[in-house]
Amino acid sequence: MSQNLNEPMADVRDMYMAHTMFRREFGLLPQLIRDVREGDVARAKIVGAHAELLCLILHLHHEGEDMYVWPKLHARAGAEAEAIVPTMEAQHHTIEESVALINKLLPPWVATARDGAELADAFDALRAALLEHMALEEREILPLAERFMTAKEWHQLGEHGMKDAPKSALPLGFGMVMYEGDPDTIKSVLANAPLPARLLMPLIGPRIYAKHARKVHGTPTPPRIGRA
Repeated sequence: MSQNLNEPMADVRDMYMAHTMFRREFGLLPQLIRDVREGDVARAKIVGAHAELLCLILHLHHEGEDMYVWPKLHARAGAEAEAIVPTMEAQHHTIEESVALINKLLPPWVATARDGAELADAFDALRAALLEHMALEEREILPLAERFMTAKEWHQLGEHGMKDAPKSALPLGFGMVMYEGDPDTIKSVLANAPLPARLLMPLIGPRIYAKHARKVHGTPTPPRIGRA
């Protein structure tokens, strides 16, 4: 890889923070769906909106990896990349198929709050695929990213998600990720954000997530799982 020797390399701590959020929220989601009473459309709309947001964040997260991580590792990491990146790409495809099924099942369930078992089962399958994928990514991919990607290149992942996500969803998305994040990592993630975001997001993100979690999970402090 051709680069300035003084150029900082990727700090991948933010990926662990994002993965913790995915483990927590996708882990809680199947039971949230099963707990909705038959015909309770008001509750189904709340849980459904939460599920839809999580699927969007996951899609943008993986789309960013497809665009900015795999090509660089293919080009720079040689045999080490070829031994693992194709597996990552195949897992992304499997996960996208699970999300496509969920996107088919979710609207009719939200509209009627009936026959949610298939949707909950689909989220169980998605969670299982995600757990396998994230564990392998943390073990094999993140060490490669630290060696073969610069900090500037790594930041493109976050920039992609912020650019394509609805602006109204960003504070909640940050709040969900920050819920179990350590302050140093949060500060690093926001370092390149505009000054208002750097100042306000640590304050409003947690508040918005607490309000959202009370509505979705019945508590502003859903169970923490920590870094897995």
